Amino acid sequence: MAVLIALSLFVAQAVNFTLVLRERAQFRLAQATRPVATRVVDALEREAQGRPLTRERGRIRRVGRNAVPPGLERQGEIARELHDQLRELGVEAGRIDTGVRAWTAADDALFGRAGGRRGGAPRGFVNRPTEALLIAIEQPGRGWLSIVVPWDDGGGMRIFWRLFAQTLILYAAILVPVLWAARRLSRPLRDLTHAAERFGPGDNAAPVAVRGPDDIAALVSSFNNLRLRVTAMLEEKDRMLGAIGHDLRTPLAALRVRIESVEDDIDRARMADTIEEMSRTLDDILSLARLGRPSEPPTEVDLAALVDAVVEDFRDLGKDVDFPETDRLPLRLRPALMRRALRNLVENAVKYGRTARVRLDATPNGVAITVADDGPGIPADHLATVFEPFTRLEASRNRDTGGSGLGLTLARAIVRDAGGDITLVNRAGGGLDATITLPRVP
Repeated sequence: MAVLIALSLFVAQAVNFTLVLRERAQFRLAQATRPVATRVVDALEREAQGRPLTRERGRIRRVGRNAVPPGLERQGEIARELHDQLRELGVEAGRIDTGVRAWTAADDALFGRAGGRRGGAPRGFVNRPTEALLIAIEQPGRGWLSIVVPWDDGGGMRIFWRLFAQTLILYAAILVPVLWAARRLSRPLRDLTHAAERFGPGDNAAPVAVRGPDDIAALVSSFNNLRLRVTAMLEEKDRMLGAIGHDLRTPLAALRVRIESVEDDIDRARMADTIEEMSRTLDDILSLARLGRPSEPPTEVDLAALVDAVVEDFRDLGKDVDFPETDRLPLRLRPALMRRALRNLVENAVKYGRTARVRLDATPNGVAITVADDGPGIPADHLATVFEPFTRLEASRNRDTGGSGLGLTLARAIVRDAGGDITLVNRAGGGLDATITLPRVP
């Protein structure tokens, strides 16, 4: 807003400067030509009455040729205007020539005697002129009239600096209050924007200070109230999830005890697997719902050691998982959640590709954990949809071909909560690369 007002003031002052210069030029032209035309008419009338014009004295002199020396700066506009004014006054003139030269002592004497102020400034000029305008008017068959008048350069620079000073005054008088008002408006809005950007589950920041104009203060107050209501709803959701988890785990634990009485070993194993699958699904649902309000704070961990620990867990279960030895890589994150995200990716790789190759790459700005398998990959049109909750490429939901469809959803949610992302890419030779990218914050 301040910039727009400043540009508007600049344009207004530019237009004003142009109009002033044009008016000044017109005034200067009239000041230079009208007195000369009047004096020429008076001189010619005196000459007609028997008072001849000489070449030795007077401001208007009769000479035999053009008295304007070559090489002087010409004023063609003055010559044309003077020609028109003489015609209006009934004086026929031929060629009119002009030239600007420096003011001389002879000019002081001439205008001092004529003005009754020897050595003083000519009438109409506050200070002594620095230049003189020579005018030569041709009268066909009668020679030339030579005229010397004080010449003012128009004061273009003086006008410019005057308008420049006026512009600065206008800026000070208008922009300073505008900037003050804009700052008074923008500061509470800026604080509100920062608070809205920071707000999230677990945010315990102090309420935004209510200040500014009435409408802005009302907006800030409404945001504070909204944040309180949202926080209360999130806390209520956590309590509800805790109660649901407790209520569901209790009957699952009872089922584990009761299946021990089943005599058929195959049926008992299937029941135990089903209960275990239900428990894992419940854990995934509760973890996904609670994400954003984790109880685990971010800590600095060795990411290479974390990945190696996950790989060792799968090796202990007899899975073919490879991870080359990697240098220590400190990174600030929530280790338990990151282990779970990585475990989900490795589990998918082992399940669909029988083997998993894990690689850790570091750059100055981030790290990448790649889990590669030799499975069938994922159709290109499903690479994005597999991250949706409860989405599975195999629709039978057989426990042997996949879980509940929450593994990738939970993994991506955990990684995005850490400021990173997960990408899935089919390799040209077969297999899938699942890559976790995480930023390295100094």
